[in-house]
Amino acid sequence: MNRIVSLKWLLARMYESDVVIVDCRFQLGKPDFGREAYEASHIPGAVYLDLEKDLSAPIEEHGGRHPLPDIAQLTGTFSRAGIGNDTRVVAYDDQGGAMASRLWWLLKYLGHEEVYVLDEGFSAWVNAGFPVNAEQRVLIPAQFLATVQHNMLVEMDEVREKLGHEHVTLIDSRDGARYRGEVEPLDKAAGHIPGAINRLWSDGKGAGGKWKSADEQAARFEGLPKDRETIVYCGSGVTACPNVLALQEAGFSNVRLYAGSWSDWISYGDNPISIGNEEQPSKA
Repeated sequence: MNRIVSLKWLLARMYESDVVIVDCRFQLGKPDFGREAYEASHIPGAVYLDLEKDLSAPIEEHGGRHPLPDIAQLTGTFSRAGIGNDTRVVAYDDQGGAMASRLWWLLKYLGHEEVYVLDEGFSAWVNAGFPVNAEQRVLIPAQFLATVQHNMLVEMDEVREKLGHEHVTLIDSRDGARYRGEVEPLDKAAGHIPGAINRLWSDGKGAGGKWKSADEQAARFEGLPKDRETIVYCGSGVTACPNVLALQEAGFSNVRLYAGSWSDWISYGDNPISIGNEEQPSKA
């Protein structure tokens, strides 16, 4: 199944009645940036969903910096945005697909199949000369009924239980310096979960900002068995989502998100931490 759609694909379908376009632009440390950018200019008909206000729960002691929303709350958010069970959803951002992939994952997690990420993002849409405006769509609520896909999610205790398990692959999606524990600009402790290997999420995009092909994604994860349970995390569970998408594009069949990710892992004082590079897996 294709999970990435082109600018021209959306241009041809943007006014179809069953399509909802969602603007997911957001910048860490600038909580109003995305909403203000949306209000200034967006793809016609798009609705706006904010990473921290709509697609995350409030921060608590555990759960990480972007905890998963309550299922009922999230279902209500989607319903109010006009997303029903038969809606085709196209998500975009201007952050390399990270925020749009978060929405993609959340909808998949609630059992919604017809959800896609727009290739390249908003700036590329503008640069292509495609239409934008500042008009805000009148939202007509839709009925969204969740069928939660529990197998897509893994919690901290399960990750801990599976440390060192030979049939589990653990992937850290952060920058290499953060993974190795050399720097940590956001969280209280540096390093990574023991046994994790490093695959930077943004390496799933080519030089021009387009998502890599399925074969190119597969090359990023070469040597990792595609049928093995693969657990993906990042700093707060957001930029892991593009890697989840990329792994599925590459043919991996059992990919799970540790949504709390590193910021949740280190909130438990007795969880082990590793520094430096882990041994790379041998090719299967």
